Amino acid sequence: MVAVRQSLLRVAVLGPGAIGGLLAGLLARDGHRVVCIGRQATVDALREHGLTVRSNLFGEFTVPVEAHTDLRESVDVCLVATKATSLESALTRVPPSVLGKGLIVPFLNGIEHVALLRKRYPADSVVPATIRAESVLSTTGVILHTSPFASVELASNEAASGHIATLAPQLTHSGIEVNVRDDETAMLWGKLCFLAPLALLTTVKQAPVGNVREEWRNELIALVAEVASVARAEGALGDERSVLELLDQVPASMQSSMQKDAVAGRPVEIDAIGGVVVRAAARHGIAVPVTALLVEEVRSRYGRSAG
Repeated sequence: MVAVRQSLLRVAVLGPGAIGGLLAGLLARDGHRVVCIGRQATVDALREHGLTVRSNLFGEFTVPVEAHTDLRESVDVCLVATKATSLESALTRVPPSVLGKGLIVPFLNGIEHVALLRKRYPADSVVPATIRAESVLSTTGVILHTSPFASVELASNEAASGHIATLAPQLTHSGIEVNVRDDETAMLWGKLCFLAPLALLTTVKQAPVGNVREEWRNELIALVAEVASVARAEGALGDERSVLELLDQVPASMQSSMQKDAVAGRPVEIDAIGGVVVRAAARHGIAVPVTALLVEEVRSRYGRSAG
């Protein structure tokens, strides 16, 4: 079913990298006014060459986008696609006074970024989101989307349902599969139940998910069980069987973004993806020995200052 075209949006994308760049490219191709917010080198490259997406699902295309180092006028929605490790510094590029009544839609890993955003912006303007897609930044302004899917979930316990009802069809019209959820906590923990085991084991073992499934199956099962138990305590479904089924379905060659960051020497999101599970487990008095061990191993190997 083709989504009905509504009025075009003014969209800012903070962090036009692998995920932000994919979304920016699809929305710009669909006719929306898109402005990318990033560092000066990123701004210069986007102004000169535009934004290129190479995807088996969406095709290959290049679109012009506006680019600035900070937000200079109000927009309808600001998609936040930075890494958790750089979120606080990046947010200085989007002053609340300039954003106006626009929505803040974060596509970040983890849970705790939502509270941080609601301290800086009106709580009812923040619409948490998750995205399922494998995408990499080939070079500045060039996005390689390698998965045969790109699906987004939206939910907010604070924002009016009308805000999501306006945004969801626009994303759908651009080609993205969109699901609107009733509960942001369930949505975010649902993703973390999948992401934390994937990220921790692929990073520690430095192996793709196919190898993890075959060689460290017992460890994977134990890790999924621990994270799911914490998710249930936090009010999410925490369905271990479904998580394992999903992990078994992803391409064997898939690598986690944390694994890629570790190999490249970039800060890893261990605090947002693993540390948050350990902290929540402590609040509920739940033992998570496998998770805690892997979190500490990633920290010791790739730097305790990692976010």
